[in-house]
Amino acid sequence: MIAVALAVLAAASNALASVLQRRAARTAPPGQAFRLGLIAYLMHRPAWLGGIAALIGGFAFQAAALMFGGLSLVQPILVVELPLTMVFIGRVFRVRLDHRSWLAVGVLTAGLAMLLLGARPSEGHQIPGRAMWAVATLVTLGLVALLLTAARLATGAGRAAILGVAAGLGFSFTAALMKQAVREVQHPATLLTTWTVYAMILAGLVSLFLLQNAFQSGSLVAVQPALTVADPVASIGYGVGLFGETIRLGAWSVLEIFAIGLIVYGSTLLAQSPPFRRHKVMAAGT
Repeated sequence: MIAVALAVLAAASNALASVLQRRAARTAPPGQAFRLGLIAYLMHRPAWLGGIAALIGGFAFQAAALMFGGLSLVQPILVVELPLTMVFIGRVFRVRLDHRSWLAVGVLTAGLAMLLLGARPSEGHQIPGRAMWAVATLVTLGLVALLLTAARLATGAGRAAILGVAAGLGFSFTAALMKQAVREVQHPATLLTTWTVYAMILAGLVSLFLLQNAFQSGSLVAVQPALTVADPVASIGYGVGLFGETIRLGAWSVLEIFAIGLIVYGSTLLAQSPPFRRHKVMAAGT
């Protein structure tokens, strides 16, 4: 239960970070896309700095959650980031959620509950070696490269969604490194001597860069569902493949696939709800 509570706090922090970062990123000049100048521009925006502070809080809660639970448990709970993001939008931009929005929240929440019930993830005790990390890194880099190629060929909401998936995959890989780091760092003095800490920071920065470009390419309602769904799905793969975590398969797979479908449907329905279509118009003018 401690891992679940900490994961929910991490999701809330990430949701707040998304709203604040997007508000700042949408004001960036189009010519800054895929340039480091985008980060330099955003560093002068108070809303973006507030979003970074919330994001750091989210990482701290996530690291603490991973100390008490596995990737396959903690990361799927982060799906609640999406409805929490929409609630924050409602509060910040004074957008009232309609019945369709609440229905979408209910569908997404039911999907998450079904996924956890069906998979019943349990923490593994496998310690991945350097060879396993090398394979995981190469696979991740290959998938991100394919997504970036697809993003360059797409425009508008399509590009934003693809970059959202890439960012979600990156954050999932960052979480896997974080899981390894909290195992290895037994004392603050060992923090600077553990390779996974540096790899985690690098992966997190690259993922953050991808996320900023996703926000700059399209609206939050295009980015957030892709980001929120890609992260936990990929994390289950990392948890099983790297750490030996187990999930129920067999007949339970039917329920799990149905649950993922509900999460995708609920995310899409929420992103298309009228209040957030209006938010998209308002945000475009900020």
